[in-house]
Amino acid sequence: MKTLLDKFRFAIIGISLFSSFSLFAQNQTIDLSNTRDGETVEYCTTHKKMHALMSNPEFAAQYAIDQAQMQQIEQDLAANPPQERVVYKVPVVFHVLHNGGVENISKEQIMDALAILNRDYRLQNTDALNVHADFKASNPAATCVPSDVEIEFVLATKAPNGTCFSGITRTQNALTYDGSDGGDQVAAIVSGNDVYNGEWPGNKYMNIFICAEIGGAAGYTFNPGGWSATAMQNGIWILHNYVGSIGTGSVTGSRALTHEVGHWLNLSHTWGGNNNPGVACGSDQVNDTPETRGVTSCALNENFCGPRANVENYMDYSYCSKMFSAGQVARMRAAITTSNTGRANLITASNLAAVGADGNVYLCQANFTVPKQVICVGEALQFSDESYNAASGWNWTFQGGNPATSTAQDPLVTYATPGTYTVTLSATDGTSTDVETRTSYITVLPSGVSIPFFESFESYNQTSDITGYTIDNSLASTATWNLTNTAGATGSKSMKLGNFTQSGTNYDELISAPVDLSSITSATNVTLSFKYAYRKKASTNSEILKVFLTSDCGDTWQQRKTITGTSLSSLTETADWTPTSSDWVTVHMTNVTTQYWNENFRYKFRFDATGGNNVFLDDINIYAGPPSNVNVLGIEEQIAVEGLSVFPNPTEGELNVTFNVVSPKAMTFVVTDVLGKSIQTQNIQAATGSNAVILSTEGIASGMYLLQIGDGSNKQVVQFMVK
Repeated sequence: MKTLLDKFRFAIIGISLFSSFSLFAQNQTIDLSNTRDGETVEYCTTHKKMHALMSNPEFAAQYAIDQAQMQQIEQDLAANPPQERVVYKVPVVFHVLHNGGVENISKEQIMDALAILNRDYRLQNTDALNVHADFKASNPAATCVPSDVEIEFVLATKAPNGTCFSGITRTQNALTYDGSDGGDQVAAIVSGNDVYNGEWPGNKYMNIFICAEIGGAAGYTFNPGGWSATAMQNGIWILHNYVGSIGTGSVTGSRALTHEVGHWLNLSHTWGGNNNPGVACGSDQVNDTPETRGVTSCALNENFCGPRANVENYMDYSYCSKMFSAGQVARMRAAITTSNTGRANLITASNLAAVGADGNVYLCQANFTVPKQVICVGEALQFSDESYNAASGWNWTFQGGNPATSTAQDPLVTYATPGTYTVTLSATDGTSTDVETRTSYITVLPSGVSIPFFESFESYNQTSDITGYTIDNSLASTATWNLTNTAGATGSKSMKLGNFTQSGTNYDELISAPVDLSSITSATNVTLSFKYAYRKKASTNSEILKVFLTSDCGDTWQQRKTITGTSLSSLTETADWTPTSSDWVTVHMTNVTTQYWNENFRYKFRFDATGGNNVFLDDINIYAGPPSNVNVLGIEEQIAVEGLSVFPNPTEGELNVTFNVVSPKAMTFVVTDVLGKSIQTQNIQAATGSNAVILSTEGIASGMYLLQIGDGSNKQVVQFMVK
């Protein structure tokens, strides 16, 4: 028979908690009144999350019981203070949810954040000596002074199943960029992390979820309560760039985690928990913190509510936060010793031993990471030791690398020859040694092919034969790109994504080998063209084909083309579909600009699927169009094209031109102002059938322009506007 508390957990966690996430998901508009000055994210949304939960009467009743218990413990501790206060240790796990971008922060950045957290909670931050005179410990009149919380945070080194790990998990999933439902993000971590696929109970670990987007906030959590005592969601969400002071972090954002842990330990904002800062005077239920309305900058003279506000408090929004008060310390220590919220179990000797946070660390696994495993010839690759725990010596072997061996902890290795190579690390703590060997771990791509480049996939017999291309279907996908011999724009072969068999949201990438564009001159334009064929499964499908370009072999990618919804196709097919010759559409991308003109240019196609039908790619062509000798085209003749469409009009970033031709032909696109002055010229090779040309309007001033389209003998003019 379920207890009342079990019913609360089921009702609140299963319904109210996640519906509150959904509530915030539907409105991602940033509330500027909840931001710090100069920032574009809401500094903290804990009070909003808690307000949503409090709308449930059952939750509100249980929360009142929990708060009364913590208040009683706080009063008991004040009446009978211990002779010597215990320093409590809290086991922590950092869960990094990433999609291969900058949000996949380094171990060094995480360790920096942990050091800052411990520094702040143990009053070891030197800036606490510089608080306003009204709050200095040396001031006899001061009732609110910087205080040591005497709580420390220690990395857990054992997963729930006993697996040894570093205290950090990593999960690759596109949900890192979608914080509309924090429960979905946690579910992705549970099912996809690299250590243990299961629940990490909130009464055994303080779980910190590091993401690229968390619903418009820099951070949020939930105050302790019996409703979430064992739930993994009883944790802290925080943006990667508010973690630590190095890497993607910064000094100004480095106290955000200190702030959120304060909420996790039952502190409210200094002005209370019911509204944003600057709205109304309020109390945080702590006796020694002055009543305030809260600030969003370092306003040391704030006294709207009467007394001078303690704006340097970690629970305010100022940029100069540097202290907790003694009253806040008492409230947090009461929270960490309250049993029904799950917090008290965290700090027990038995739990610390079970999760490997009792200080008895030993080397149990050699481990290492690299920023990427596919690189270009001549690239230097930074290896990072991730051995756990207590490694003190390293012996590396790098097949094909320079150096071939190393005893450094984090060596930098250069690969000069194309191929696939093995890496070995032997780590020791002085007593134990462990060896990690990864075969075929580093792939060095062949040197860039020269242009003109044409790929019709006709020379390959199977997918594994395709030289240089990388296929990535790790982003929640159940299918992948494969070579097919049943359909081709040219010949009988193409790349097929079996989207018909997929359900839900999936992401599939086809990534090219390098192409050498270093010989291109400033007098030339470069065009990337390709052909695709696609059908929807249902008219409601709105899937997306994206094209990304990189100039640094894949370190950074720029999205340069998006074809979505009915622009991708307006046709539907409910059966497993294969295209015919009339289904192929040719896309011409003329925005391969000078920034990409080097030997490490690459391109990739990404299909964002939501349950539609199959998609095919063929005839990838990269070429330098000849310089145009036409400055201004006449408008009297009409070019022989059908279905000409120019959109969007007006445009802000790019102009899409779609049309059909009955036979292949060279065509020129010239953008002029209304006086006939040439602004931009592009040359493409139109293919039989449907064509789409993308013209960049970045850098063109707002106004009216003419697009003149010619095929050598005939021409046509279309008027468009740039916003």
